[in-house]
Amino acid sequence: MHIAEGFLPPAHAVAWGVASAPFVVHGVRSLTREVREHPESTLLLGASGAFTFVLSALKLPSVTGSCSHPTGTGLGAILFRPPIMAVLGTITLLFQALLLAHGGLTTLGANVFSMAIVGPWAGYAVYKLLRRSNAPLMVAVFAGAFVADLSTYCVTSVQLALAFPDPGSGFLGALGKFGSIFAVTQVPLAVSEGLLTVLVMRLLVQSSKGELTRLGVLLAKKQSPTETETEAVAR
Repeated sequence: MHIAEGFLPPAHAVAWGVASAPFVVHGVRSLTREVREHPESTLLLGASGAFTFVLSALKLPSVTGSCSHPTGTGLGAILFRPPIMAVLGTITLLFQALLLAHGGLTTLGANVFSMAIVGPWAGYAVYKLLRRSNAPLMVAVFAGAFVADLSTYCVTSVQLALAFPDPGSGFLGALGKFGSIFAVTQVPLAVSEGLLTVLVMRLLVQSSKGELTRLGVLLAKKQSPTETETEAVAR
């Protein structure tokens, strides 16, 4: 849902940039603390950023001035929380604008707000709600990635409707038009992204169980009384 370079009125572009800035600054602090305290997480952070970059670079034509694509932000939000995903998403959007002409510098704030801020927070909220309701991990992961994708396109629809209200029906009319056009491609993409994120999480559970436990994605295994007594005797 990257909005193209120069497509938003200048006042809107500035406003979305100002709205996004505090989240990105907070995310930089969270990312710095994570890397300083847990340098072993660098590889997984890089993988999360790469996952977002690759998926969000796959674009399909949609609304004029924008496009449809997976976002890949749900995985990073689940692993490292939304503040860090705000930074990874911003870096992704910046490099795509500079290297792929995907999105733009003037619309960077708007794209960051929808894909790197609202999407991760919405997806993470659904993920945590399901986990606290004792839903299976992979069900929660699918739902989190699905909602992160769809909420991004909903915010982009709002951004475009605010910038280009319908002459007859105003903001609500434009929102309905933008949203309905996006939905044709975005709903199937959100389902596909949810399934792909589940597949990646399954691979991580097999290869990075210790790191996922530290991050709170997997619950630490509780020792039975027998195991505890055995360790005490061994000591």
